[in-house]
Amino acid sequence: MKRHIPNALTLLNLLCGSIAVIFVIENNFVTASLFVFLGIFFDFFDGFAARKLKVQSELGLQLDSLADMVTSGLVPGIVMFKLLSLTLNVPFGVNGDWVSDSDWFNFNLPVLPILGLFITLASAYRLAHFNLDTDQQNYFKGLPTPANTLLIVSLPLIMEFQNNDVINSIILNKWFLIGVTCLSCYILNSKIKLFALKFKDWSFKTNATRYVFIILCIVLLIVLQFASIPVIIVLYIIMSLLDNSISK
Repeated sequence: MKRHIPNALTLLNLLCGSIAVIFVIENNFVTASLFVFLGIFFDFFDGFAARKLKVQSELGLQLDSLADMVTSGLVPGIVMFKLLSLTLNVPFGVNGDWVSDSDWFNFNLPVLPILGLFITLASAYRLAHFNLDTDQQNYFKGLPTPANTLLIVSLPLIMEFQNNDVINSIILNKWFLIGVTCLSCYILNSKIKLFALKFKDWSFKTNATRYVFIILCIVLLIVLQFASIPVIIVLYIIMSLLDNSISK
């Protein structure tokens, strides 16, 4: 019976991601983000449960990537599609009309926002590569898809809750969003080694980087709220690079 627990958590991740897709399409970014956070929570604990219960399996590994493909692959791609659509004043929605100078088979389609879906493609490539790479046990090569998803979904949350005109104008600048999309696709599949938040023991000596990172994350979240998420991602990369230098 216990061997089914991790897979059940993985399926909950997939369910949350599927629901998030629906809310993103309906332009409800806040509720969509809530389900993304829940999905990532289940994604973290399915692996934790599998290790603790000693029921790790190839099926679990494949199922985990399939669930991540939705929650941490499809969702951020659609979110970026929506944000790029906003820069063109394209009122896309289930019942909305699309305004575009591009017409494919009598179906209006805004071309620029399609770039956002490259995040989905890059996520799929990363997940496939991760499944074949047996070297990534204690670290990651490139930014993990859940971290990248948090980065992307934080953008509409910052606009919603920080409500700063300057920040909003930056986020809704098409060149900024194109830059974030390109950076996202690159960092997902880069060779940069990033530490994993996996604790083999609880000693500070062997987990100093992880403990410092968690403490800084808590402080940043309290001070900057949702605006802290991009800062945390940058901090994660910088601390990983420093950790790599110290290790060498």
